[in-house]
Amino acid sequence: MNHRWGKPEPPAPGEEPAVLLMCDGHGRRFERAEEQPYAEVAIGSGHHLLQAADELRQRRSAGGSTNCPAGWDAGCGCDDSGMRELSQLINVEEPAWPELRQTLGAGPVSVEVLPGDRDLGRASLLQLQVTARSYLGAVVLHCGGLLVDDGWLRVFGSPVDGAAHGVPSLARVNRFPGAFDSDGRADTGLVVGQDVLGGVFALNGGAPARARRPGNPGEMVYFAPDSLRWEALGVGHSAWMAWLVSGALDEFYADLRWAGWQDEVRALNSDQGLSLFPPLWSAEARQDLSATSRRAVPMTELLGVARDSCRQFDGVDPGFLGAV
Repeated sequence: MNHRWGKPEPPAPGEEPAVLLMCDGHGRRFERAEEQPYAEVAIGSGHHLLQAADELRQRRSAGGSTNCPAGWDAGCGCDDSGMRELSQLINVEEPAWPELRQTLGAGPVSVEVLPGDRDLGRASLLQLQVTARSYLGAVVLHCGGLLVDDGWLRVFGSPVDGAAHGVPSLARVNRFPGAFDSDGRADTGLVVGQDVLGGVFALNGGAPARARRPGNPGEMVYFAPDSLRWEALGVGHSAWMAWLVSGALDEFYADLRWAGWQDEVRALNSDQGLSLFPPLWSAEARQDLSATSRRAVPMTELLGVARDSCRQFDGVDPGFLGAV
């Protein structure tokens, strides 16, 4: 079965393909579909994404981009001169929220913008030390998060307490301290989104290797539930946000969706995901994804099983996948 990043190398002449067996946590054994190592390719090699990234860099070059939190990497254009006051982070020229709202509404993908909590947004912005000129800062400051493509993917923001959809906040997912902590910056990275299958989108910090993630500082990476590996996506946070609503998700998830997935996803609470049997990483699931049985489970359980499976198979802990 082809992985979405490309075809695995075929076995040498006369060599039998490897059969990899692992358990699903209940003692049941499955053949795990073989995968390539980390894929270092861009999520949107198409012209639209590259052009969007170039435009964002050009528009913000004069004032310095804030694709990643302060102190993560000077190469990302982050201000590492010290802590900034909240007013410096909010009162900026060319705030990104109007542009981002336009981007979200102009794409072919459904996006629900959840109501945000003003105080939580400001506290999170201060902890992140990013400005409102960045898409990351705009989401955290101005909304409670995003439900993308009928809720298949959740982008975390600062939701009001007791919101109907129950999407957790970026602060909760990344275990922000209860009060501002100048030593609490997420140098190892930031979980910014998750999909219903247990896939995790994270923004690399200044030390990706320490967080057991591929890619460069300030680069978006994805923990793929079908390969149990992190994959570098080749773009920063702002370009990733534009890509989400560009219509490219259909191609990205081409091998991970089945007929009627929309109805199953709409029935979920936003703290739930879909657990598949046989498991998504198994060769059995790859042969006929529509034949798998699927049930709603807490995201905490889904991510925990994925992490345990990764340890069992590769002997490597994939690291933090978000606290949900």
